Amino acid sequence: MEGNLRWAALAAVAPVAWGANYYVTRQYLPADQPLWGAALRALPAGCLLLVAARERPRGVWWGRSAVLGTLNTSAFFVFVYVASQTLATSTAPMVMALSPLALTLGAWALLAERPRPAHLVAAAVGPAGVVLMLGGPGAQTRPAGILASLAAMLVSTAGYLLSKRWNSGPGVLSVTAWQLTCGGLVLLVPAALSEGPPPPVGGAAVGAYAYTSLVATALAFLAWFTGLRRLSAGTVGLLGLLNPVTGVLLGVSLAGEDLGLPQVSGMALVLAAVLCGRTRTPAATPPNRKGNTAEARGTGRPDGPAD
Repeated sequence: MEGNLRWAALAAVAPVAWGANYYVTRQYLPADQPLWGAALRALPAGCLLLVAARERPRGVWWGRSAVLGTLNTSAFFVFVYVASQTLATSTAPMVMALSPLALTLGAWALLAERPRPAHLVAAAVGPAGVVLMLGGPGAQTRPAGILASLAAMLVSTAGYLLSKRWNSGPGVLSVTAWQLTCGGLVLLVPAALSEGPPPPVGGAAVGAYAYTSLVATALAFLAWFTGLRRLSAGTVGLLGLLNPVTGVLLGVSLAGEDLGLPQVSGMALVLAAVLCGRTRTPAATPPNRKGNTAEARGTGRPDGPAD
């Protein structure tokens, strides 16, 4: 149980970092260059992890890295960038709250990971809490932003399920490095053709790009994919609900957005959903006092002192 809690705590780093990334992107990065914003987020992170991994893809992993890079990096980062720039910090993660349910059901259908009833209940309660959080004063529902959030949720869910399906072979560090690098490279030509030269990086933008690339990407993706390898998809998906909670808290504390009773009630529901869906491990079977355990009988050694 302690081991699972440790992996869950590590995976929780990712949604908290992503929730803060909405604020950083909206406040400090240019609104009209989402392709460059996504590329400058992915490539430095991927190159840094490549140096650490010191391993290149082999065999089927060339194609898999391209697929995961397109889903988890190229498309996902662009959609998140658009959502961050068109919606309030507390509203941007709204549709992403459906990700735990999509991930849980997808893992059930595609990976044969049968969810516990608590996972299904929590995956339904969590979005209800997010609706409360985001339905108060100052909530924004711009169609472009909502559609971008929905697209981000769908492509990331597909990418996470494929990541879990292909979790054998190379280590998490290498796989994360490959997909971030591939995803960043895929964006370079479309960014140059549609948005012109890269945006100037100076002043506060330096720190913003450093945060989005190093913390919200390199660190967060390593934590997230490590959690996906160690825990069920349903458990990791529910941790993603910490994303909108972080967005709301930062929107209130830094962006001057309103916090009322609905937001507080919603956060309570979300946190309850995360706790309800936490991973449990089977209780250890107590030793048989009248004889030896199966393992002890197999070795011929008694379970304890002889009577």
